[in-house]
Amino acid sequence: MLTRRDLLKAGTLSLLTVPMAGWAQLHPGPNAGVMRPRRFANPLPIPSVIDARAGGHFAFRVTHQMQWLGLRDALGNPVLTPTFGYEGSYPGPTILCRKGSPITVEWINDLVDGNGDPIPHLLPIDTSVHWADPFGNDSVAAVPVVTHVHGANSAASSDGLPDAWFTPGYAQTGPIFNPVYTYDNNQDGATTWYHDHALGITRLNVYAGMAGFFPIIDENEEYLVANNLIPGGDYDIGLAIQDRMFDAQGRLFYPSEPEVADAPEPSVLPEFFGDTMLVNGMIWPYLEVEPRLYRFRMLNGCDSRFLDLFLSSGQMMTQIATDLGMLNSPVPMTRLVIAPGERCEMVLDFRGLEGKTIVLRNNARSPYPMGTPVDPNTTGQVMAFRVTKPLNPMVPIATLPSNLRPISGPVPTFGPAVRTRKLLLFEGIDEYGRLQPLLGTTDDGALMWHDPITENPGLGDTEIWEVYNSTMDAHPIHLHLVGFRILNRQRFKADQDMATGQLSNIRLIGQPRPAAANELGLKDTAQMLPGEVTRIITRFDRPGEYVWHCHILSHEDHEMMRPYRVGP
Repeated sequence: MLTRRDLLKAGTLSLLTVPMAGWAQLHPGPNAGVMRPRRFANPLPIPSVIDARAGGHFAFRVTHQMQWLGLRDALGNPVLTPTFGYEGSYPGPTILCRKGSPITVEWINDLVDGNGDPIPHLLPIDTSVHWADPFGNDSVAAVPVVTHVHGANSAASSDGLPDAWFTPGYAQTGPIFNPVYTYDNNQDGATTWYHDHALGITRLNVYAGMAGFFPIIDENEEYLVANNLIPGGDYDIGLAIQDRMFDAQGRLFYPSEPEVADAPEPSVLPEFFGDTMLVNGMIWPYLEVEPRLYRFRMLNGCDSRFLDLFLSSGQMMTQIATDLGMLNSPVPMTRLVIAPGERCEMVLDFRGLEGKTIVLRNNARSPYPMGTPVDPNTTGQVMAFRVTKPLNPMVPIATLPSNLRPISGPVPTFGPAVRTRKLLLFEGIDEYGRLQPLLGTTDDGALMWHDPITENPGLGDTEIWEVYNSTMDAHPIHLHLVGFRILNRQRFKADQDMATGQLSNIRLIGQPRPAAANELGLKDTAQMLPGEVTRIITRFDRPGEYVWHCHILSHEDHEMMRPYRVGP
């Protein structure tokens, strides 16, 4: 069977004509020797909370540690796994902020040994991609890091851009390094999160454990919780869902063997799909719950895996918020598709289910939406809810309102757009013959990171971005700085120059399909399906240089990321 690499090399790939199923080959997990635990045998960890609601200055360290993720050996003894993380844990602590209370943070790279010398990475680094390269000679003797708060409206100097990386002791730094970040927290309440964003090794640093929640609360959320309109306190729980692999010693395993002859080894791969699901750093955990409503802040923290989530009981879930804040009203649904980088706040009702165990399941193909079916016995299961805790009569059960924004008002809209841009998602091959996903424009074709900036909105401008996905897979596209609204999606056909990616003779098919009801809030990451143009609208409210990219981490590390500049 011809692969898409063969078709790309031959120059015969015609847009929307080649079936996708079967192209993604899941790398077999090298788990012999380590007994993965029985599913739902260990409780869900709840990350510690750093209360930053009053503002102030903080220092957070990137650390290395041995951590139990749920693995056991053949005798049943716990097997510890080396990880990276923040403040000694994977995931890092939840940094709780409040709208209107700015904080400053010094992110400290503490990836050193007992003598204070830098340690190498836990995972193999492909130095053939455009990466941070702290010593300028492809040495991997130190780990460069930089933290991005995903969803934060921050000045460019505090955004955590890929070229702002630094090594321990700031011995080596990127060209736009900044030692102290300011987070204004000037936006509506939202489930933002923080993770590493170092150039060319984001996928490895996040995989090793560099991520955590960074929720911002506001007066609107406080009103809803105080009036028992949404669950709060102990009934408001973050779920960071990720897939991983482990080797025979219980260490994290990240495939790096090249798929093509003569490519570098270690080598970046088109995607990564693990064989083991973790939530909050624990393999297939369970959570004991009361028979009441719970609010779950769901984060897809996977490298490449989309999740199509549903409950084994068949019951409804209710979405109350998108990436960047509350929806106007609750949206009931039986299935939730969430892409890497996206957050969805879901309310689950466990009343009347006393004594039952309910499994959160996943049915998404990989790559999404037409790749390899999920294994229902492994990555088809995420975690379990055991309705075994007695109801606490001292805490009222929440009753969801019809209006989720009584204080903040309806989800913001944007005025007329001053311009519309036609952008491109493309898949080509790099100089080694490896698949390489890229961004660009329909007129210019695919562009590399270092190519001149093509997206240059003026400060305060409102723009519509039409993103044409000419690849065979869905991509979660993330814009730094801004929140946007999804307008619609529409199928298209076009003639494509497979050497450059340029589109011509674009034909729109049928009518635009409006954003789904659960996508009608503010977003910073949007699912863009193959063969469709996705239209988003936003206002660019801060000057400076930012980036937009695919949040499949294997893609952004292999050039599916572009800078954009607001203002002159």
